[in-house]
Amino acid sequence: MAIVVNMPRLSDTMEEGTVAAWLKKVGDKIEEGDILAEIETDKATMEFESFNEGTLLHIGVQEGETTKVDELLAIIGDEGEDISALLSGGGSSDAGETKEEAKPVAESKVEDAAKPETTSAPAELPEGVIVVTMPRLSDTMEEGTVATWLKKVGDTVNEGDILAEIETDKATMEFESFQSGTLLEIGLQEGESAKVDSLLAIIGPAGTDVSGVAANFASAAAPTKKEEAPKAEAKKETPKAAASSAPAKSSKPAPTPVTENGRVYVSPLAKKLAEEKGINLLKVQGSGENGRIVKRDIENYEPAAGAAAVGKFVPSGQEDFDDVDNSQMRKAIAKALTNSKFSAPHYYLSVEFDMENAMAFRAQFNSIPDTKISYNDIVVKACALALKQHPQVNSQWFADKMRLNNHVHIGVAVAVPDGLVVPVVRFANEQSLPQIGAAVKELAGKAKNKKLTPDEMQGSTFTVSNLGMFGIDTFTSIINQPNSAILSVGNIVEKPVVKNGQIVVGHTMKLSLACDHRTVDGATGALFLQTLKGYIENPVTMLV
Repeated sequence: MAIVVNMPRLSDTMEEGTVAAWLKKVGDKIEEGDILAEIETDKATMEFESFNEGTLLHIGVQEGETTKVDELLAIIGDEGEDISALLSGGGSSDAGETKEEAKPVAESKVEDAAKPETTSAPAELPEGVIVVTMPRLSDTMEEGTVATWLKKVGDTVNEGDILAEIETDKATMEFESFQSGTLLEIGLQEGESAKVDSLLAIIGPAGTDVSGVAANFASAAAPTKKEEAPKAEAKKETPKAAASSAPAKSSKPAPTPVTENGRVYVSPLAKKLAEEKGINLLKVQGSGENGRIVKRDIENYEPAAGAAAVGKFVPSGQEDFDDVDNSQMRKAIAKALTNSKFSAPHYYLSVEFDMENAMAFRAQFNSIPDTKISYNDIVVKACALALKQHPQVNSQWFADKMRLNNHVHIGVAVAVPDGLVVPVVRFANEQSLPQIGAAVKELAGKAKNKKLTPDEMQGSTFTVSNLGMFGIDTFTSIINQPNSAILSVGNIVEKPVVKNGQIVVGHTMKLSLACDHRTVDGATGALFLQTLKGYIENPVTMLV
């Protein structure tokens, strides 16, 4: 009998997985324990072995594809067995059914987007009448405001004419008509706002009664009047004044109309072109409706003789980008750190330690044959010993309790190509400096090769993040929950310091402790740093 193999949950935080590689293909014989595929989780790429025997009859997720935990991954059964019922959803974990249902939903959305502007209007429209709705002029636009009407009721509208200027969430844009006819109704006055697909205007044959259409139109939202309505009224009156004064002008070029508030009457596109070409709009004669400056006026503008014109900037490059799909690790990092940053009340304590003794200690320690420790190993060991004296900092926060850990497991942040992982050095306080160094080196190597197991990344009680090797002097980190604190370690810097009243050359290192205020109070964090200072500035005390 065929068996459905679902996407496994290979880590405690895994919600979906990506098939990195299939090690078997359809038709292959499968034995219990055979490796079916390599699965990329939110933490590592892991081998997934079969718990069943038979023939691989179907692969539900191809290499590079992603699906949620418990969705159909593969089907194993007897060679030649009919699995059509499983593929149609009869025995799978809703994988087939989900995929089948996704298509009609997507199609319905496409159909909705492609419907004509009359979809919200009553079923019966007078012949030749078109309902114009509030357009979606940007990808994030949810509602628009009519900044200016360039046509009024009774005007003849030709296809391509600019009907109005619409203010979106990003810019004020010209909206042109895609129909020809007479403007019979205006649904939104200047300064009014309405949601996308609400009634904007009605176009049709002259004299057609559209009062019923306007009254019964199911708008998405009632128009709301903006507070700056007086400005809209000023705009509305200005074209009339400009038009009435036009006949009195001589054959000389008419000056550009200006509104009462000093605004040049110009289309957004023309304004943008003028800025790009360095053209002073006050010197351009508008040829649009009511003397409005439009695109062709800017394109045809020639400065007066002797005038200094700014040359148009012509870019030599082009806009270019590459989209990179988020890996499972990157998704997990984003989710975990966002949750930590906005749920745990972080505060930060910064200190600067004298590193002269630590440098001498490390040099002497590394003089022992076959022994090599790093400054990071010294910091991890010092933290482990200090945490034993300050269990509050070694605590973890849960919704119903606070856990004070008696053991010390130090998480060490390691950068990998896809992001960041935090392998754990267990019982760090009981390990020697060379043992800590060997453990960190081994875990870091596994991390970079994506060979860390979930157990090696779980259970930390405190975290150390070190960017000193990258030349970073000081920084702060986000707490690795459910831990209560994380230590950020900077670079060792050579600088002037004061010792015994004298300025001498010294070496210092800055550290920053991020604490969760729900578990660690400021004084508690400060006392921990004092203890840590004693160990790092006098590392020989760690050998006692």
